[in-house]
Amino acid sequence: MSTTGVDLNLQFPAGWENAKEIKYAQGFTRPSPRDFVGYGPLTEPEALTIYNFTLSHDFKLVLAYHTQGQEIYWQFQDFNPPNSLAIGEQFADSSGYLLSETPYNSSFAGYKDWFIQTYNRPGYTIEAGIGENPLPLSQFDEIYQDNLGILVLGAVL
Repeated sequence: MSTTGVDLNLQFPAGWENAKEIKYAQGFTRPSPRDFVGYGPLTEPEALTIYNFTLSHDFKLVLAYHTQGQEIYWQFQDFNPPNSLAIGEQFADSSGYLLSETPYNSSFAGYKDWFIQTYNRPGYTIEAGIGENPLPLSQFDEIYQDNLGILVLGAVL
């Protein structure tokens, strides 16, 4: 969340208008603690910084970490980058997390969505931990152990 009440994971030019339509229909029409898409893609300095950083590097894949669900989302719309499913399966095996298709209402304007759309390379949203937000610090060791394999595999694949 930005300091201006914009959800930073809804700031990327990958179906941003779709995200806006969905979130507005859900009542998120102004700055709030969650789910407000902002007034356009890349309006928040934090999102623009990640965007520009990614443009200036040649990443083979990206991991976007979130909390809630112990799931890994691996696709964006009809894009199917080479090896993305197989890599996602390896991540799921190493973490014990469920490899899932991104729910439609959450499938637009995210960083991994933009990366997949722009580069046709694998991108993943890792939903670490489970429970109420913010997750309690007591989950840190478990989350770390669950995700260590993903981080190692992501670095060598």
